[in-house]
Amino acid sequence: MKRKIALLCGGYSGEAEVSVNSATFVGKNISRTLFDVYLIHVYPDGWYYENEARERFFIDKNDFSLALGDEAIHFDLAFIMIHGAPGENGQLQGYLEMLDIPFTSCDSLTSSLTMNKAYTKAVLGGIEEMYMAKSAQLFEWDMEGAAAHIAEKMRLPVFVKPNAGGSSIGMSKVTTVEGLDEAIKLAFNTENTGKQVLVEEFVTGREFSVGVYQFKGEVQVFPATEIITGREFFDYAAKYTPGATLEITPADINDEQDARMKRIVKQVYKRLNCKGLVRVDFFLEKDTDRFYFIEINTIPGQTQTSFIPQQIRAVGMTEIQFYDEWIEASLR
Repeated sequence: MKRKIALLCGGYSGEAEVSVNSATFVGKNISRTLFDVYLIHVYPDGWYYENEARERFFIDKNDFSLALGDEAIHFDLAFIMIHGAPGENGQLQGYLEMLDIPFTSCDSLTSSLTMNKAYTKAVLGGIEEMYMAKSAQLFEWDMEGAAAHIAEKMRLPVFVKPNAGGSSIGMSKVTTVEGLDEAIKLAFNTENTGKQVLVEEFVTGREFSVGVYQFKGEVQVFPATEIITGREFFDYAAKYTPGATLEITPADINDEQDARMKRIVKQVYKRLNCKGLVRVDFFLEKDTDRFYFIEINTIPGQTQTSFIPQQIRAVGMTEIQFYDEWIEASLR
């Protein structure tokens, strides 16, 4: 009998549209001979499955079941493709854990921790060969006088971004003291990001993104992708506008850099007690050859042109092979 998979998309943040695109791509690359896949939309006004006639059937949140006519669907697995709340911040994971329903992502504790960029950096401190840019975490009570404090304590330029957001929404690169106040307000007021701000000193160098996973046995690392953009930084427009960036997979790095990067990301994965697939982003500083941690993404994008599918293809696998293996490992 085929296993029933709930493929979850949407969410409560500005990344909902990206999430639907990711889930649609994943859904096309799961073996229908092995699994029955139901695309479940998760929004504040309801969680539902939509059939080909555009009829909506809502999830019973008491047991995460779906009634289709006389048939009650009880899912064997939740494949989470929701970027941002509630699919990446631990809320959905906690709900599924209470119902004892397997899912594809990190557990609720790791998911909630890694959604907070400043707390993640605190946990990862001390990993050998990995560096952190100088940073400051701002809460609501820090807002008054925050710009002047940052200007005094940190070297410009800086990145200012929501402390619990994704897709670079609400993020700014600030090169002047005068620009700090507006950037902090933008990040602080970005919807569904927790009313916290992270300010980091700018690192000059090359930017990389690399997938890391453990389905069985040892932690595995994909070939890294280098991101080259003509924009000020890799913002939302650079990520999702066709042709706005050049993405090179595998990245052009030497054997020593590649080996060092793999050692680092395996330690990141283990230190945070990750499960399934995650993506880790780095800068390689121009003058020092040091890898600087940017962030970890526990629900990385999965569209045709996203980094992870590029990296899957770079090792000679198909997306179907990878997603089927991911599902089987999560079911175990």
